Amino acid sequence: MRIGIDVMGGDNAPDEILKGCFAALSKLGPADRLVLIGDGDLITEAISERGIDASRFEVVPTTEVIGMDEPPVEAVRTKKNSSIVQMARLASHKLEQRLSAVISAGNTGACVAAAQLHMRRLDGVIRPGIAVTVPTFAGPIVLIDVGANIEPKAAHLAQYGVMGSVYASRVLGIENPRVAIMNVGGEEQKGTQEVRDARDLLRATEGLNFTGFVEGRGVFNGDADVVITDGIVGNVMLKLAEGLSSGIFKALAKEVFAIDPTLASRLEPVVKSLYAKYDYHEYGGAPLLGVNGVCLISHGSSVARTIMNAIHRAHNFVDLGVNETIVQRLAAASHLVA
Repeated sequence: MRIGIDVMGGDNAPDEILKGCFAALSKLGPADRLVLIGDGDLITEAISERGIDASRFEVVPTTEVIGMDEPPVEAVRTKKNSSIVQMARLASHKLEQRLSAVISAGNTGACVAAAQLHMRRLDGVIRPGIAVTVPTFAGPIVLIDVGANIEPKAAHLAQYGVMGSVYASRVLGIENPRVAIMNVGGEEQKGTQEVRDARDLLRATEGLNFTGFVEGRGVFNGDADVVITDGIVGNVMLKLAEGLSSGIFKALAKEVFAIDPTLASRLEPVVKSLYAKYDYHEYGGAPLLGVNGVCLISHGSSVARTIMNAIHRAHNFVDLGVNETIVQRLAAASHLVA
């Protein structure tokens, strides 16, 4: 398997990205190769300095970088030799020796735009969506979409339900995952017309465990395994949860230390264990479900551990045949395909 990594994308690139790639090698098979895309001289030098077997890598040199704050579509159009664009091009469905999966912690919008331009969409998919695994008190859930589609139509939302259900089942191992749409209330008449229309489409989808609407507080109470929403709400919710969890752990540690420093030292292993369960670095990256290939988008502040986990998750995604199952499920739900 050949997995491509955008070495230049992210707040901590290229050092942390490369460290993550090197760390991932120990859990990859001898036939697996990492395709490192970015500054060729820098990448080659880093491999040499580490004394790592260079045959485990392929280096694709690029001369441009898309910044985190650049307009995505314009950047993809004008910076054709950027690491993000070349990464997506090498995963194109037109290539016989295409990459099995690609990973970037760079500009999310640019990743989405480049993937749709070069990788295209799976048969039957109207709009791809980013599916994030969110740790909750009741276990991990899938939240889709978190930024790829800010104005989804009813059919887009309904397809997210099918794709999210496949991902939760195949990757997270959730049997018959409960699928729900994020709404301002559980009542039938609430929500926008698109949300209500999506509900009706999902109710008519055979083989889907659709449970209706879910409110924000129900997400962390375990009321659903797959939560569908638009890209704005999903992105805000995700970042709010990240900030809140981090703040709670810091406040807890501060209060315990102020009351009894010895108690704080005894509780440290417990706090670290809990933090690890709710740490996005553990999940590596979020797949852009619906593209013709495997594209994982990692957090902009990714560190070596994030990238290492993203590489392993991408490998697993391919092995489990997630895309093939999505195509089959959508083909069986013709009312969801435009």
